[in-house]
Amino acid sequence: MNSTDDTEPNQTSKPSIRILALTVFCAAIGGTFQYGYNISIINAPTSYIQVFINDTYMERWGVGLETPQVTLMWSLVVSAFPLGGWLGALLAGPLAVRFGRKNSLLLNNSFLFVGAVFVLTCRVAKSYEMLVFARFLVGINSGVSMNVQPMYFGESAPKHLRGAVAFSSAVFTAFGIFMGQIVGLTALLGTEPLWPYLLASNALPGLFQLLTLPWFPESPRYLLIDREDRDACVRALGRLRGGEAPASEMEEMLQEQQQQALNSGSAGPATTPWALFKNRNLRAQLRTVMAASTAMMLCGNDSIYFYATYIFLAAGIPPEKIQYVTIGTGASELTASILSNLLIERVGRRSLLVGGYCLMSCWSVVFTIALTLQSHGVDGMAYLSMACVFAYILSFGLGPAGVSGILPAEIFDQAARPAAYMVAGSLMWMSLFLAGMLIPFIVSGLGNFCFLPFLVVCFVSALFLGFTLPETKGKTLAEITAEFDKKNGVKERPAVQLDGPINEQYQLGKACSFTTLTQDPDPHPNHKIGD
Repeated sequence: MNSTDDTEPNQTSKPSIRILALTVFCAAIGGTFQYGYNISIINAPTSYIQVFINDTYMERWGVGLETPQVTLMWSLVVSAFPLGGWLGALLAGPLAVRFGRKNSLLLNNSFLFVGAVFVLTCRVAKSYEMLVFARFLVGINSGVSMNVQPMYFGESAPKHLRGAVAFSSAVFTAFGIFMGQIVGLTALLGTEPLWPYLLASNALPGLFQLLTLPWFPESPRYLLIDREDRDACVRALGRLRGGEAPASEMEEMLQEQQQQALNSGSAGPATTPWALFKNRNLRAQLRTVMAASTAMMLCGNDSIYFYATYIFLAAGIPPEKIQYVTIGTGASELTASILSNLLIERVGRRSLLVGGYCLMSCWSVVFTIALTLQSHGVDGMAYLSMACVFAYILSFGLGPAGVSGILPAEIFDQAARPAAYMVAGSLMWMSLFLAGMLIPFIVSGLGNFCFLPFLVVCFVSALFLGFTLPETKGKTLAEITAEFDKKNGVKERPAVQLDGPINEQYQLGKACSFTTLTQDPDPHPNHKIGD
C-alpha cells in the first residue's frame, strides 16, 4: 500500500462525513429499519388480529372459526410478509439496474403507502384478506430495501469506511426491531382500538425518506460503471467526499469498468442470476454468499424471540411485565450491532462472522443444558436461560446480522452485484419462511432439545465460512477477486492499464479537484470511458 492509501482516511473532511452520515440515515430509516420494524410490530396485536379474523368470518358466514383454523389464518397473515420479501428480493436487482440505487429506495415506498391504506381500511371493509395483502406489500418493500440499501452504501462509502457504512444496515434493522417493540407497548399503540394504526405506522419512516433522500447523491460507482456518466459520478463523489473526487477511487472504478469490459465484451448489461450459476469464475463467491444468507435465517435467532416469552414466564416474571422485558432482546441486538459497527474496520468481516457463529454454537449448548436442568427443577436455571437469550442475540448481532448483508457488495463486481443480491435475498426470505413454519414444530417436538438443529447450523456455518471466506477488510475488489480466483482455479487475470488520457486526468495518489473535473469533464471528446 502506498503512502497515499495510508493517509487517505485522514483526508476525509468533516463535511463529507456529515453528508455521508445523513445519506446513510435517510436511506436506512426508510430501508432496513422497515424490515426490523415490521417484524416486531406484528407481535403486539396478535390476539386482537385473531379476534378480528374470527369476528369477520362469523359475520360473513354465521359461524365462528375453530382455534386451529384461526391459527391457520393468523399464520397466513404472518407468512405473507416473507413471501412478499422473496418477491421483493427478486425485484431488487432489476430495479437497482434500471432506476439506480437511490431511486429504487424511493420508489420502494409506494408498496408501504398502499399497504398502509389497506391496513387502515380493513376493519371498515370487514376484510382480513386486505390485511394479508398489506403484509405482502410490506414484505415486498422489505425485500427490496434489504438488497438495494447495502448495495447503495457499499458503493458510496470510501474504502476505509466501507464496512462500517454497509454494516449500518444491520444497526438500523436492530433499531427497527427495538422501536417496533416500544411502539407496540399497550401504553402506546398496542391496544385493540389502535392496532391498525400500529401496523400502518410504517408509512411514517417511508414518508420521511421520500422527503429527504432526493437531496443526497446517487451511488458514484453506479453512475460511472452502469450509466457511463463520468460528470455525474464526479459530482456525486465530490459531495460525498467533501468537494474532492479522490483520484485513487476514480482509478479503481475505471479499472473495474475496463476489467468488466474485458470479461464480458461490454460494460453495459448486468449479469443475471442464471449467468452467475453458470460462471465458473464466480462459484466460490456464490457459494459463500448463499451459505451466509441461508445460515442467517436458519441459525435460530428468530426462534429465540419466539421462545423468550416462555423463558421469562418460567423465570417468574409477571405476564404483564414480559412485554417490557422483551424490549431488552431488541436492545441487546441493537447494542451488539452498534458495537460491531465500531469494530468491523478493526477486527474484520471474517472474524466477526465466524466468531459470531462460534459464540452462538456455545450458547446453544448452554441453553440446552439450562432448559434440561430447568425441567428437572434445578434452582436458578431459569435465570441462566434468560442470560442465554440475551447472549445468543448479542452474538448474532455482533457478526452474522450485519456481515452477511454486506458480503455481496464486497466480493462481486458492479455487473454481478445486483444478481448476487437477488440470489442472496431470495435464499434469505425462503429460509425465513421455512424457519417460521418449522419453529413451532421443532419446539413442540424436541422440547428442551429444540436448539440442537440451530447448533448444527451455527457450527457448520462457522466451519464453512471460516474455510471459504477471505478477509475483505481494507481491500479493493481486484484484491478480493484475486483471492477468490485461487479458490475457483482461475489463472491470473491480465492487469488492466488505464490509457494515457485517463491516467493523466486521474493520477493515483493525487486528489483531483471537483471544480476542475466538472469544468473540463473530457478534454478528449472523442475518447469514451472503457474504450
